Amino acid sequence: MKKIKVWDLPTRLFHWSLVASVIFMFISAKQGGIWLQWHLRCGLFLLSLILFRIVWGFIGSDTAKFTQFVRGPKHILRYIKGKLPENEQPGHNPLGALMVLALLLILLLQIVTGLFSPDENSYVYSGYLSKIAGSNASKIRNIHLVIANVLMLLVAIHFATIVFYRIFKRHNLITPMITGNKKLQEPVPALKFASIVKAIVLFAICAGLAYGVTLI
Repeated sequence: MKKIKVWDLPTRLFHWSLVASVIFMFISAKQGGIWLQWHLRCGLFLLSLILFRIVWGFIGSDTAKFTQFVRGPKHILRYIKGKLPENEQPGHNPLGALMVLALLLILLLQIVTGLFSPDENSYVYSGYLSKIAGSNASKIRNIHLVIANVLMLLVAIHFATIVFYRIFKRHNLITPMITGNKKLQEPVPALKFASIVKAIVLFAICAGLAYGVTLI
């Protein structure tokens, strides 16, 4: 076994920032009132993160690229049968890739519907684009609430999967996302990592685009 760097710093920061943000979004939505002001602001931060991760999936490090871990049915079946060693695909496994895509899609839908959702309690903290939605704003808010339940389900499945891998497969998925390293059997494909400067510039652009929503 050899310790191999698998996850770059930008991907790890994205992951844990996403975890903290989603938790805060649920808490702030539950609390309501003035917490919704921060709910809206965190929503913009989440939008920045999602935009960053989507683009990073094309121009980032090898293990962050969608082309490196999103595979077809044959590849997924090979993994399920235990015929795909981790050293061959050291990043997300084929099933984990499906969860990544599902979470990104649901989170993006949740954020977009939130931007158009009105505050039907205090009428103070409506989404930044709720005025544009007009008479459809209430319907979009209902969709926003439904998607929130779907997101909670996906998060629960994701957490349960982590626990399952840790207990039954003796496979720690959390530590590598903290340290960036995995212990893998050789041979391991040579991995290329994008620069942190590129990640900073990209996130700055994504944050600017997210903030631009407030100016519409």
